[in-house]
Amino acid sequence: MSTVMAQHETQGQVLQHAKQGLEGSMKPVNPEIDADEMQEQEQEEGRMRPSLNFTGHQLFYVFGLDGVGAMLLSGGVNFALAYPMYTTQDTTKNPIRLFQLPNTLSGDAAVTIIIQCILTWFVEMGLVSYDLSKRSVQPVGFIPEPSHPWMRWLFFLPPSDPSDSETESEKVRPVESKVDSLFNTIVQGALRGFMFAVAGFIVLWPLSVGILTTLGERDGGDRRYDDHWIPQAFKAILGGILSLLTTPLMALFWLVKAGWEGNDERSNARESRRSQYANAQRQDEPAVRDERDDKSVSRALSGSAHDQFSR
Repeated sequence: MSTVMAQHETQGQVLQHAKQGLEGSMKPVNPEIDADEMQEQEQEEGRMRPSLNFTGHQLFYVFGLDGVGAMLLSGGVNFALAYPMYTTQDTTKNPIRLFQLPNTLSGDAAVTIIIQCILTWFVEMGLVSYDLSKRSVQPVGFIPEPSHPWMRWLFFLPPSDPSDSETESEKVRPVESKVDSLFNTIVQGALRGFMFAVAGFIVLWPLSVGILTTLGERDGGDRRYDDHWIPQAFKAILGGILSLLTTPLMALFWLVKAGWEGNDERSNARESRRSQYANAQRQDEPAVRDERDDKSVSRALSGSAHDQFSR
């Protein structure tokens, strides 16, 4: 009887240790919580989590720094460029006119709009990316992704139609070199900057020409201007208003795109954790069955020992 009792105690200790180890290995993992915790750890080192609405800091960043701030900066730069450009020429030989070359303010306005929009696009692309990486501004995460193919192309998004994605993936694409990739980035960026320039030209160029027709002196069918102040002030005001209208939109473009990327990363992390959780559950099923078998053996041994003790 003592031998049976000793065997029963030894079996109980073994089962207890096995149960403790099994409970430790079978500790359930909540995929939702772990995905959020993992995302928070990643966000501490990278970009901030996309916002669920516009924050005060985002509005200040877009309309304050990239709106009023860009207007003042652009106005000053354009004034500084216009002053030597118009004051160092022989305006007696080449007067400053509204339409006639070589010194034409209407032509200067068109060139200013095109060049400034393209340059501003690349400047904002770099500045917003830098501020996002330094956690100086939060991505905009509540605007839904567009489904229209043209809008997805505009925002550098893959096609929303799965068949289009499969067709593109089936195509044999040569490996792009760094030079080709850089060239493609420049071309795509310049194209989008030019689209802003077209919109700016439609809005601002006729208005600018209309205002200039009220200034200066009549010179046949054209207008003539002095080399001081009117050309400089005109170029400064045009550049400032253009920046006020376009720079916030460009900054918002990259903040919204970063929000979509952040939401996709969170969704992928959550799906990954769910998959890991499901795999862990499937791997733990045999261990659960073994534990049940061990409990059955323990009950059988306990019953046998009890019967022998009773005898």
